[in-house]
Amino acid sequence: MLRVMTWNIRTGGRDRGGPDRLDQVVQVVDEQAPDVLALQELRGFDRDGLMATVAGRVGMTPHLARSCFGQPVAVLVRPPYRVVDAGPVRRPFHHAAARVVVATSAGPFTVLGTHLYPYSGGRRRMEADWLVAAMRRHQGPLTLIAGDLNSLDPNVDHTAQLAGMPTLYRRRHLRRSGAAVDTRAVARLLAAGFVDLWPAGNVDAPEAAGHTVPTRLGGVEFAGMRLDYLLGNAAVARRAHDCRVIRGGAAAIASDHYPLLATLDLSAG
Repeated sequence: MLRVMTWNIRTGGRDRGGPDRLDQVVQVVDEQAPDVLALQELRGFDRDGLMATVAGRVGMTPHLARSCFGQPVAVLVRPPYRVVDAGPVRRPFHHAAARVVVATSAGPFTVLGTHLYPYSGGRRRMEADWLVAAMRRHQGPLTLIAGDLNSLDPNVDHTAQLAGMPTLYRRRHLRRSGAAVDTRAVARLLAAGFVDLWPAGNVDAPEAAGHTVPTRLGGVEFAGMRLDYLLGNAAVARRAHDCRVIRGGAAAIASDHYPLLATLDLSAG
């Protein structure tokens, strides 16, 4: 079984003028032991060897994609899984997107780890289109998009959640007219054939069980909502088991996002 996890660790696991949370980040990764790990908000990880240091502590090989305007992202892979191809998606994402192809018993498993634009639904939709194009260029039998998509689920009514948010942050999730919730980024990915693994594996669970923000560190920019996703093609969705949000313990204080973890019926190739 292959365990895949996505996690926004908030500003590189370190707060300006505040505590360093990297020990808690490492603790959570060690406890969950994912085989493939998509990380977002890696501020400072492209300098001073920090990416290699953290990857070494968790026993994984990192593949970092640097950011044009925001923060890097990375996909890390744990032996015995073997990376056969890797590189950044060369589009002007606000943050970044990293593509890694892992050899598995069922063929190449392409993982694209990303972090979409936080402030505008229109820009998120554009970045989602870039992800679809990248996946089509590198089409394989098994494909997965993992990351903080900063976008709401198009199949859920978010009216009550958004009503209690300050106007500045509520606008991030509304269409330009302000009259409708903007869920176009995730909708584009679903329309392209990807399956949202959390609801697919938690049919009888309440919607709130899938919320990935806020943790105990969360602020006014969040209501209880799901911003982090694992989206697989049909072949991945058929192999997915036990998709869940990791709560409690160090996960409640290591970031303002909770990790999202799924188990796939795959072994090393």
